[in-house]
Amino acid sequence: MNRTRTNDRSPRTRTNTGYGEGSGAGRGSRFGSSAPSRSGAPYRSSGGSRPSGGSRPGGYGRRPSAVQGEFALPETITPALPAVEAFADLVMPEELLAALTSEGMSVPFPIQAATLPNTLAGRDALGRGRTGSGKTLAFGLALLARTAGQRAEPRQPLALVLVPTRELAQQVTDALTPYARSVKLRLATVVGGMSIGRQASALRGGAEIVVATPGRLKDLIDRGDCRLNQVAVTVLDEADQMADMGFMPQVTELLDQVRPEGQRMLFSATLDRNVDRLVRRYLTDPVVHSVDPSAGAVTTMEHHVLHVQGSDKHAATTEIAARDGRVIMFLDTKHAVDRLTQDLLASGVRAAALHGGKSQPQRTRTLAQFKTGHVTVLVATNVAARGIHVDNLDLVVNVDPPSDHKDYLHRGGRTARAGESGSVVTLVLPNQRREMVRLMADAGIRPQVTQVHSGEAELHRITGAQAPSGVPVVITAPAAERRERGGSGSRSRRGRPSQSARRTGQRRPAADAA
Repeated sequence: MNRTRTNDRSPRTRTNTGYGEGSGAGRGSRFGSSAPSRSGAPYRSSGGSRPSGGSRPGGYGRRPSAVQGEFALPETITPALPAVEAFADLVMPEELLAALTSEGMSVPFPIQAATLPNTLAGRDALGRGRTGSGKTLAFGLALLARTAGQRAEPRQPLALVLVPTRELAQQVTDALTPYARSVKLRLATVVGGMSIGRQASALRGGAEIVVATPGRLKDLIDRGDCRLNQVAVTVLDEADQMADMGFMPQVTELLDQVRPEGQRMLFSATLDRNVDRLVRRYLTDPVVHSVDPSAGAVTTMEHHVLHVQGSDKHAATTEIAARDGRVIMFLDTKHAVDRLTQDLLASGVRAAALHGGKSQPQRTRTLAQFKTGHVTVLVATNVAARGIHVDNLDLVVNVDPPSDHKDYLHRGGRTARAGESGSVVTLVLPNQRREMVRLMADAGIRPQVTQVHSGEAELHRITGAQAPSGVPVVITAPAAERRERGGSGSRSRRGRPSQSARRTGQRRPAADAA
């Protein structure tokens, strides 16, 4: 990732979040207005009567509009090949088909079934599918099949996957590794926050496929450690987020360096007008496939807007966090994430923080602990809104409402993945209600709206909220990691403290708090 960027939005404040972010309106926030919302507005339901149990549609009863800001998909000149019903119907190396079988994969997801016959034949592709729809294998299998049997020269990869965040780069690498191994292709992951020397060494040793964030890849090219002139297959994954993060100049600079006659594939959950430039400039007669354009189209996902009072928001958030089962909670700023995490730990909830201010090893460890259940609550900024896949995660909570409908869709995309069910809950203060109505309309979603209070049955019914134990907890590193540190973490080969330990005058602790 670019050395000067993180995946967090520019710091801004919300009105009365309860986590020390102040009560003023932050610059750039749609929800920062301190003006009171109109009271007494009628709540309409599709059935003409107010639902029981305290739920009400509020201003959300109007017909949801289409997702805003997206460009018209280009028309394909050359007819696309028909979709397949099974991976076995595809023309791929036998080793790849065997690897799919060993991974329990036999029937492709819709976006895979539609695009793979064409991308395996070398066609450019434009695919839109929400997170969890199978985009990674949709481009990954074609990339691997078309690169199989070739050998990269030092510093000259043959295929490139560009992604916006470190987490997404690691997820793509993890997803493709067993299949790359089956066809004897070498993968290199190139991201910020990790040793650039090791990444340069991997490229010098030869890697057919590079999965990279734009900033770090540009750094390595500038150092002379990588050249893209042999890249014949290029993938842009989540291109819209790269545009949102300001990476577009770097992305275009990198794309201009790959082989001009090569294959390009662009996959994303949303396709806004920033991405239209890339499509028009770099894709040639692409096969186009769109599936699940918004989270509102996912029938296994429930959307809840919970109206809360500022004085009760912290208590309600804590009770939701104390539920049985895992949950991701999104807030706007690093400071708010850290403060809520500490409050939850003090209340007896096994929580850990994830944001751009954490080092990559810390972020990797936190995600691993969350996936194994060692941590049950992941408190995060938008750094976790894409590229994080956790099996059987059934609840996402927007403690701070997202800034726009795209952020809402990507945060919500952490649940109800690959056919599973899940709920997205957004806590909304009185002065945030009007903007939340607009956001949901932009996203094409009609949520269930409920007035809730901490300790009440309705909050428990929707989220599983319950009172926390009140016994403070400390999240320690797993035993295997502590043993590894104890053996080599702070001592040199001769048993003396390492230089860094001598400079600080202390050894690294065996266990770190979250």
